[in-house]
Formats: sequence, C-alpha cells, structure tokens
Amino acid sequence: MAEKSKILVIGATGYIGKFLAETAANLGHQTFALVRESAVSDPVKGKLIESFKSSGVTIIYGDIHDHENLVKGVKQVDVVISAVGFHHVLDQFKILDAIEEAGNVKRFIPSEFGADVDRTHAVEPAKTTLAEKVNVRRAIEAHGIPYTYITTGCFAGYFLPTLAQLGGTAPPREKVIILGDGTPKAVFTYEQDIATYTIKTVDDPRTVNKTLYIMPPHNIHSMKDLVGLWEKKIDKVLEKIHVPEGQVLKQIEEAPVPQNRLMLSIFHSIFIKGDQTNFEREPSLGLEASQLYPHVKYTTVDEYLHQFV
Repeated sequence: MAEKSKILVIGATGYIGKFLAETAANLGHQTFALVRESAVSDPVKGKLIESFKSSGVTIIYGDIHDHENLVKGVKQVDVVISAVGFHHVLDQFKILDAIEEAGNVKRFIPSEFGADVDRTHAVEPAKTTLAEKVNVRRAIEAHGIPYTYITTGCFAGYFLPTLAQLGGTAPPREKVIILGDGTPKAVFTYEQDIATYTIKTVDDPRTVNKTLYIMPPHNIHSMKDLVGLWEKKIDKVLEKIHVPEGQVLKQIEEAPVPQNRLMLSIFHSIFIKGDQTNFEREPSLGLEASQLYPHVKYTTVDEYLHQFV
C-alpha cells in the first residue's frame, strides 16, 4: 500500500477543524496543526491542543499571516486542509501563496463545509460571504493547485439540537417556527462524519479537482420531515408557525445585529430557496460521499435526534 499523505490542518482549533485534525491522526495520517501561540493560554483551546498532542498531531505555532512560517509548515506535508472561519475566508489567498511557493502540495481542501457556493441563491449578507468562497475557488483553479471542494449541508451539531430554531437552546416541545412552506430539502451531517469523508478523499485519485457532496440519503430532509421525525420521537404534535418568505426578507433587513442578519440570510438560502438540494449533480464535476465510501457508517438524522428525547 502507498504511504498515507501527510496533512496540515489550518484552523484546527475551530469548530470543524478539531474534527478534521483528530480524524486525520486517527486514520493514520501524519498530521500537523497550525496553531496560534496565544491559543495555548486559552482554557478551551489549550486543552484541545494537548489532546491533539496526545493523538500524535504535530503542533506548528504560527498563523497564516506569517508567510515564512506558513511556507515551512506547508513544505512538511502533502495535503493542506483549511478550516478557517467565514470571517477569514479571503485570508486563504495567503495559503495559496504559501502553497505556490512551497511547490510540493498535491491537494488543497479550502474552507467550505456548507453549501456548494457555485450554486446558491443567497440574499445579502450571506451572498457576499459565499461570493468570497467562490473567489477562492476561482483562484485555486487559476493557480492550477489540485483541489477537492467539500460540501456538507448543515452541521448536525449546530442545527439539530434546536431543530433549526434560530436562537433556540433545545428542540421545541410546544411550537415550531417553519420558514416558508417547509418543503425544500436540506442536508444535515454529523461533524465526525464530515471529517471522516473529508480525510478519505485526500489519497483518493477519484476526488482530484472534484466536489465531494456529503449527502447521505437518510440525512436529506425538509423542515416538515424534520418536525415529523421529532414529533414521532416525543409522541406529540407541535403547533407549526409558518413565516412567509416576504416576512423573512423583512426580518433580514431589519435585524439589529449583523450576525443575526447573516444567519437569517443563510437560513433563507437553506430552508426557503433549498440551495443544498435544488440542482442536478453533475458526475463529471462532483461525487456523493456515501456512494463513494459505502463502508463508512454515518450517523442518520433520526439517530442524532434520539439523544434529545
């Protein structure tokens, strides 16, 4: 068997980054994590860094603004995975510069882990955020850097504990807010499964210069489906409050906090426009993860929701 690729995870102490770094190490890849020195003194990130070390992850102290140190890190690996947050999407141009100078990277996986940004109908402010990811894609392609784009749908850990109720703290047990008519389909994927599928791609020639769509069949649900699953689990019918699209758009415009406007516009894209599933997937451009790796046992939405009953 060929030797497994060495992997550098940038943004390893972030939400999805920690799953990626841990999974890469657990699946036998020599794994490196680029970490800011200041993270060591953070009570949460400090523990995570110690956990990485225990798993065999090599810590490289620095950040993507330190070009020289970044190039040194990139030169040690075969694959670079970016898991930077959406506020830092354009900082990935610095990663591209480092990859180009290092000249040894055989795969770059940029920070996507959401919708297929080439196929969305988002309104502002999500439109601008997603356009930044599109710009990164075009730059990767223009530089001729081998890539895999990972589209995951919704993070299960973010959406399912509240049944996709913005501002909620637990799944609803009396009434539920449904944006639009509740019929567009979305995808809900457990973060550990996202990491497993992502790491599977790094040595798979079938995924070079392709999009990996993580769309397991048991995890594709409309809001109506989701509510129905939950009602069955708790043996109770919830009061359903539908918010028409016009009202959602008005809420986006009038939301007092920028973060709220962004999240509302993302929810509009997912649950009203159906941007995660409203297109035909072209096999020449993208592959579906559960078909490509049928041996991976993924967590279904039904299984995930059971912990909240």
